[in-house]
Amino acid sequence: MLFLALALLLFAFFFFRRSSTQLKQAGLPGGRIIYTDTRGWGKVEKPLFDSELELTGKPDYLVEKNGKIIPVEVKSGRAPEAPYDSHIYQLAAYCRLVEKTYKNRPPYGIIHYENRDFAVDYTRELEQSLIDLLVEMKRDEHKTDVPRSHEQAGRCAKCGYRNICEQSLA
Repeated sequence: MLFLALALLLFAFFFFRRSSTQLKQAGLPGGRIIYTDTRGWGKVEKPLFDSELELTGKPDYLVEKNGKIIPVEVKSGRAPEAPYDSHIYQLAAYCRLVEKTYKNRPPYGIIHYENRDFAVDYTRELEQSLIDLLVEMKRDEHKTDVPRSHEQAGRCAKCGYRNICEQSLA
């Protein structure tokens, strides 16, 4: 009986350690995972929605820590020197969605790259910049002639519209 109890204890310790390692590899802060958009953790949650901005999204993870809900966005590549603006705005959108859905404003969000994490403060300035960007995108949505917004041939090569784009670089 003692052997069985010891074996169960070792078994539990092994799985606890493995779970802890997986959380660290995913870039998750300590806390309770309350939402996940990765199939490996169970069923995929429904998207979050902000009717005021007509904004919807599915963060990779939401972690509840000390009464705050922290969105975590996982990127598959290596970290740049600083997070890309597009990644910061994506995270800001998730912060906005968390605030509107859970009535709980995140103080920050996390962008997790393969080799580094960035905590991005969700300031009023970042929120306003996000809103301004979304308003601009809505305005451009109905334009028929929108100029290309980059000079990167590699980005054009991966674009789904390159075959019909008159400004394609690739």
